[in-house]
Amino acid sequence: MSARTETAAAPAPRAGGGIGQAVRDSLVIARRNLIRMTRIPEVILFGLIQPIMFVVLFSYVFGGSMTVGGTTDPSVYRNFLMAGIFAQTVTFATAGAGAGIADDMHKGLVDRFRSLPMARGAVLTGRTLADLVQTVLTMFVLTIVALLVGWRIHEGVPKALGAFGLLLLLGYAFSWIGALIGLSVRTPEAATSGGLIWLFPVTFISNAFVDSSMMASWLQPIADWNPFSATVQACRVLFGNPGVSPSDAWPMQHPVWASLIWSVVIIAVFRTLAVRKYRSVTV
Repeated sequence: MSARTETAAAPAPRAGGGIGQAVRDSLVIARRNLIRMTRIPEVILFGLIQPIMFVVLFSYVFGGSMTVGGTTDPSVYRNFLMAGIFAQTVTFATAGAGAGIADDMHKGLVDRFRSLPMARGAVLTGRTLADLVQTVLTMFVLTIVALLVGWRIHEGVPKALGAFGLLLLLGYAFSWIGALIGLSVRTPEAATSGGLIWLFPVTFISNAFVDSSMMASWLQPIADWNPFSATVQACRVLFGNPGVSPSDAWPMQHPVWASLIWSVVIIAVFRTLAVRKYRSVTV
């Protein structure tokens, strides 16, 4: 009798296989999230509409009043703008990642996953990978819109692909911040609000929409050392688009390296914190 009791009370078996098992589990969770996304097409649709609205509004409402490189030519500003819009789009997907994880927590799905013999970080990794796939789709559509409004690349396709790679890496890094927020709140609504409230200062106190040299003197170093600014500047360099005024800040002098370093550091820090939080809240 006691043997049966001990067997029934035993915890769920843990997955073996190390990294290989973790990768397989993550891909299974990513596939599950992608299937769910296809069954809720309005989520994808709204995710596409928002960046298109930003392109149109900033290009045609503010374009004629912005000075880039000493000119107010709207076409110059549109080429300057698009790197910022691309970066804003990949980072705003963070709110969706947080809300999705919070929803899974609220419905008890995470507890069900925990009872299975799978890698502990797979649930979060799978979710962030699924969000990355959705971001790729959004970026594809946004690129077409950007070409229609006059944006062009001038440094060749390989460098342009490198720029998009940096953008997706930044979006993936920020999705781990969203994952941590989603695990730290009680409802999807709170996760959405918490995922957006910090993104606005990050994206607007940057070189995405205006030259940082036009900001208040105390804001300029914040904007120049902003991880978001580094990626935007790197993309402008790789796209061959108009850039901001020269700055002595290291990230602006070496934007590609700065973008890579910032993204890797963010992933390392916030993935560790998110997985640790995941283990504690599901115990």
